[in-house]
Amino acid sequence: MSVRALPGPLAAALVAALLLASGCTTTTTGTPAVSERTVDDKEASKANVSLGMAYMQQGNLPLAKEKLDRAEKQDPRNYQVHWAQATLNERLRQPAEADRHYQTALKLAPQNGEVTNSYAVFLCSSGKVEPALKLFDSAVNNPLYSTPWAAATNAAVCLRSDKRDGDAVPYLEKAILRRPDYASAVVELADTQLALNKPDAARATVDRFMSIGRKSPDVYLVGVRAALKQGDRVTADTYARLLRRDFPNSPQASELQQLMQPAGAATSAAPATPAAPAPRR
Repeated sequence: MSVRALPGPLAAALVAALLLASGCTTTTTGTPAVSERTVDDKEASKANVSLGMAYMQQGNLPLAKEKLDRAEKQDPRNYQVHWAQATLNERLRQPAEADRHYQTALKLAPQNGEVTNSYAVFLCSSGKVEPALKLFDSAVNNPLYSTPWAAATNAAVCLRSDKRDGDAVPYLEKAILRRPDYASAVVELADTQLALNKPDAARATVDRFMSIGRKSPDVYLVGVRAALKQGDRVTADTYARLLRRDFPNSPQASELQQLMQPAGAATSAAPATPAAPAPRR
């Protein structure tokens, strides 16, 4: 296989893995040096994790598994190996193995907020909402985690999947407090407020985001929905104009035509459906 033909990250990972393929080094007499071999095994493991993740992104799961299994043998205490193995086993629809690797990764790196957040998302997708929420809370409150607003938003999405919209609101407010320009949390909060029949609150959420000079097609679209639910057609038209101007080719702009139609317009404009022919006897 030609390294040149591969994408940059994958090629770099492949070069590193090839250079470290033996997983050990020797002294000038040809005898393996234990301390050097340990270092090389760790570096080889890291390289194989990079390769495994790159192959996973390409959809080559068998080769990803081969690289990650080798990485685990080279350094079974590398938390990134188990995190990657968990991700792979999710893709392979082997939840028990994914859970085992997530637990191992978290045990090896208990202060890693990314692992904690990823495991929480996995647990929630498996229907284990309460254990997931405990991990989300841990990630949100972890001072070493660089994106706590992401974990807070994920916690809210998890709660909403459990039909607990009211409980999701504080998490989304916390996410926006940490990062006011985080569009995903803004959209989720406004959508939740609309689901709770609070269009005024949803409109305020959108306006706060826009007041800091940020633009997002999803925020504009939920703004249109909020204004329409308020009965404020003028403001809905304003949001729609901004969406068409700033994101003219977006899927969100394509949704506007149907969303902005007056009630009953689609029905009246649609041609009558012909009656089905009577079945032949």
